[in-house]
Parts: sequence; C-alpha cells; structure tokens
Amino acid sequence: MAIKSVIYPEFEVVRYDRCTRCGRCIKECANGVHFFSQDKKMVLSDDTKCVDCLRCIAFCPEHAIKIVKSGCTFRDNANWRPGIVSGIIKEANTGGVLLSSMGNPEPYPVYWDKILINASQVTNPSIDPLREPMETRVFLGKKPDKIERDEDGNLVDNLPPQMELSLPVMFSAMSYGSISYNAHSALAQAAEELGIFYNTGEGGLHEDFYKYGKNTIVQVASGRFGVWRGYLEGGAAIEIKMGQGAKPGIGGHLPGAKIVGDVSRTRMIPEGTDAVSPAPHHDIYSIEDLRQLVISLKEATGYKKPVIVKVASVHNISAIASGIARSGADIIAIDGFRGGTGAAPTAIRDNVGIPVELALASVDQRLRDEGIRNNVSLVVGGSIRNASDVVKAIALGADAVYIATAALIALGCHLCRNCQSGKCCWGIATQRPDLVERLNPEEGKERLVNLLSAWKGEIKEMMGGMGINSIEALRGNRLMLRGIGLTQKELDILGITHAGE
Repeated sequence: MAIKSVIYPEFEVVRYDRCTRCGRCIKECANGVHFFSQDKKMVLSDDTKCVDCLRCIAFCPEHAIKIVKSGCTFRDNANWRPGIVSGIIKEANTGGVLLSSMGNPEPYPVYWDKILINASQVTNPSIDPLREPMETRVFLGKKPDKIERDEDGNLVDNLPPQMELSLPVMFSAMSYGSISYNAHSALAQAAEELGIFYNTGEGGLHEDFYKYGKNTIVQVASGRFGVWRGYLEGGAAIEIKMGQGAKPGIGGHLPGAKIVGDVSRTRMIPEGTDAVSPAPHHDIYSIEDLRQLVISLKEATGYKKPVIVKVASVHNISAIASGIARSGADIIAIDGFRGGTGAAPTAIRDNVGIPVELALASVDQRLRDEGIRNNVSLVVGGSIRNASDVVKAIALGADAVYIATAALIALGCHLCRNCQSGKCCWGIATQRPDLVERLNPEEGKERLVNLLSAWKGEIKEMMGGMGINSIEALRGNRLMLRGIGLTQKELDILGITHAGE
C-alpha cells in the first residue's frame, strides 16, 4: 500500500448555532472552504482548504464563524519544528518545490524595533509642525558636488533628471498579473493624487495606465516582459531589477494560470504560458555590462529619465552599491529580506538575504567613505511598516523608501500568504474576474491616500520633535538615533550609539 502522510489542517473553522445558513460564507470564500450539506441541511467546512484570510468572518451577518489556529500539531521539538516537519511531508508527497508568498515570517531581529529616535528639548528646541514650515519633499537622482555659476554669477542648471516626491515614500514594484487590474489602478491613482510614484513591476504597463506616466516607474527585469520603446518613454523613471529581497539570486515566476487576457497582451507572451524570468540578466555579468544597459536605456529615452538599479540586500551589498554608483545609475533601490512577494520558494524566502537596516547603513557609509554619495540616491524597501520606520530609514541614510505590503494591507490584504494560488478573496493577488471586482479601485485609492497622509503628518511630528524641519536635514543624521538591546557589532554597522550614551 502506498504511503502518503496526512497533515492535520493548520486552521479550524468554528461555526456557532446562530448560523442562519444564508450561504454568504460560501459565496465569499474563493478557496471552497464552506459548502452546504443537503444531507445535514447545514453549512459545513473543509478545514484543509482554509488559509485564514478572514473574508468569511468579515461578511458573516450573524458573526457565526471564527477561525482558530489548530491545536493538533506535532510534539514539541526545538530542532524539528512543526513547519519543518510539514515541509518535509509536503515535498515527500509531491516532489515539488514549496512556494510561499508575502514576506519572511521567521522571528529574526527587526532592527527598526531596536532603534529609538532622539528628541530635542532645550538647547536645540523642537519645532511645531502645525505652525512652522516643515519640508517633506525629496528629489531623487544624481546631485552635483558643487554649485556652478556662469561669468555673470547666475546659477548653471547642470542638474541631471530628478524625481520629485511630496513625501519620501513610493509604492514598490508589484506586477500586473501578480496583482489585479483594480489593485494597479488604485496604486496609480493614489500616486498621482499624492504626488509620488508607483512601480509597474516586471509585467509591463497596461494601456489604461499610460495616462499616469508622470507618476510611474517602469521596470526592466531579466525576462524583459512588456518592454518596448513606448513603455520606456511612458514612465517618469526606469528601474533595472537585478534582485528582489524576498528571493535574492533567483528570477521571477508568474504561473500560466494568471497569464490571461490583458495580462498576456501587456506582458507580450501567449496566454497560459508561465512567465519565468531568468535568475541573471543574460547580458549583465559585470558592472561594465550593467553600465552598458544603463546608458542604453538613457540613450533610448533621450537622457530625460533617471535610471534606478534595484538589488537585494546581501552580505556584500556595500561593494555592489559602490559599483552601481559608478555605473551611471541615478538611484539605487535596496530590497531587504523581509520584502513581500507573490510567490517564492519557501527555502529562499525564509533563509536568504540580510535585514535592510544593516544593508542601508553599510551602503550609505561606504559611499560616503568613497566620496561618491552624491552620485546616487538611495531608496530602501522590505517591510517598511509605518511612519517611524520611514523616519529611521531616512536617518540611517535613505533618501526615500518603497512600500508594498503596507499598501496592500491598506487595500484589504489580510496577510494570509496564499497569493501564489491566485485565489485572493480580497481581489488583490488574483486575475479571476469575480474576485477582482471585490476591490473597488476608487475606494482603494482613498485608503492609500489616507494612509500616506497620516504617515506624512506623523513624519512631520517626529521631525519636529527632533528639531529638524526638512527631510534633507534628517537624511543620514544618525546622531538622532539610539540603539537598544543591540550588540556592539550591530551598533557599529548601523553607525549609532546605544541608548544612554
């Protein structure tokens, strides 16, 4: 008899007697958890299909459902944890690579939570942002080392192309295909209203969104999906994706089930075909090769658009960034190991890469030491969760940050980590028309605008408390940070002192 191990469901659906059998949970669940039993004349649940997305709970009119973590698991073992045992069983059953989505859930240190912000009180008084000017605008791109004037004393405008943001936050790369049309629409509209930018990801740009070009970053990844001259000219900036925080060292993969209709046309590949990006760019094997692509993209767009190079945070990131700063790129985007993803091998997501806080501080210091910090702007992403994370990132040396998971949560994401299935009950990581329509792009836009408007107010308050009235004065100002519960080595890399010093 064949052996096939069975894993007890991770979640259990508890249904109370007040259930009226209205069937709303059946309608709302995209995973087929709930069903009506004709024999028992009641609604039942298949717990093995539950991903804890909480959709049924949110829409049950009688509050008759609760999702609980299963108490039935393997015996306690610090070495053979339940997740490891379950992974072995799944791979033994299928022979396939385990896929996961969203960010790294492991209990590694979150350095944002071990960094505190200093405050002003007497000798350097605080600033009231409600009554005094506070500048949150930033300009991303290469800056000249000195001001030049002509023979009449007038300023010489030799500034390369810049990206102007009303606050130092942008929406990170999420491709059309990995997320829905309505999700992309909400991001694009919010970016336009806020005066910031959103990133197309590696899936090309849907024809309906070219009108948001002034607030769009178009991405060029190894697969070159959807890349053509009009696409490059249609955005405000171009990003070369070399790596991604959630899966450093490997390429991208969008299952063929999601390559349908407009996704197929936008990516310029046949319907039903898996969109697999190679791990490397097959024309880039050195900084010199990277420089050639940077210059080619600038040449193709008349040197009017900044070029971003996105890399994952890895152990030698400062040396990599040093080379990129000399490649002709205008901006370096560093993505940390807690960055989100629509799908990645679980082993890669949970074990590869380093925290973006350490990578950022290391890169900023290396570029300063080499006297080339003004060659590029730095943008960081990978689990920027709130306004205080933004402030700490700027003080560690970033010019701006990317957010993605936080933006999706604002749109309704409940972090059920089932994106790779294409059955997102909230209409975000799906291409099923009946699910896509659950996300109203106008309402989504308003929620995103509300989120970043709130962050902007909090950023002003925190800067005011530090006695700082501009993002430029905060950038790289590590004197305003203190560490708590960190080793001396960690403090040295971050370039901050311990609380109390």
